[in-house]
Amino acid sequence: MEKRWISLYVMNDVGVLAKIAGLFSGKCYNLDSLTVGTTEDPTVSRMTIGLYGDENTFEQIKKQLNRFVEVIKVIDFTNASIHMKEILFVKVKHCSKEEKEEVFKIAKVFGLTISDYGPDSVLVECVQRKERNDDMIHLLQETFTQIEVVRGGSVGIESISLTGRE
Repeated sequence: MEKRWISLYVMNDVGVLAKIAGLFSGKCYNLDSLTVGTTEDPTVSRMTIGLYGDENTFEQIKKQLNRFVEVIKVIDFTNASIHMKEILFVKVKHCSKEEKEEVFKIAKVFGLTISDYGPDSVLVECVQRKERNDDMIHLLQETFTQIEVVRGGSVGIESISLTGRE
């Protein structure tokens, strides 16, 4: 099975997300990543969906998505040059002053943002490719004993030039 990415323009109506999710659950597909947000037109939302699947099933899903009245456009990123990012928050908890300094050093080296901090905790924000975020989580798990991870799904958009390929 290969990782696939598609993007959908859909009507920004109640229940559309449930219909789309129902299609995937009906086919027994586990969505690896799903993000939804409004576009420049508040009546239209854009979904970015990541999933694993074979070619035949993936084509079937795209056809079924195109049949929904609420779906305006389906974009297959399989052979497209795209920019893809995922947001990640990591809270490093119960850390000493030295550990907090280490978090700040890691953040500086990797271009992360310190979103918040307190006497014994630091909140780090990371907006990178999924693989880079995986590496960041692994590093923080190895370095600190208590972390809390919150991941958003990935969002993607077609590249303007080939230099921005994921």
